[in-house]
Amino acid sequence: MAELRYGEDPEPSDPSPAGPLYVPVRPGPSGCAARLFRTPLGDRTAVGFTSALRLTATLGTDQAWIRLGEPALRALAAPLGVTTVTVDPQFTAPAPSQMPAPTPAFAA
Repeated sequence: MAELRYGEDPEPSDPSPAGPLYVPVRPGPSGCAARLFRTPLGDRTAVGFTSALRLTATLGTDQAWIRLGEPALRALAAPLGVTTVTVDPQFTAPAPSQMPAPTPAFAA
């Protein structure tokens, strides 16, 4: 059986999500900017969620977000060299916390 090209397959094996994604953002100098994350292997990735509930379950209720289609998210991330979009990541690492400055053990 001949293998179909991606464009010829009526039901591609890797379909893109239907509808706009919920994209986490952070404040920036010109408004808001999409947050970029790292994969478990350390590569940078843009992230989108298929529902606000999934976003808040993963990143918390204080996380700001905007709605973007996957092509728009890819276009925002491409100039930064980010070519991967992760949809509905299962977990994230907690944000680093501020540690107090170490105090000297002995005073001279």
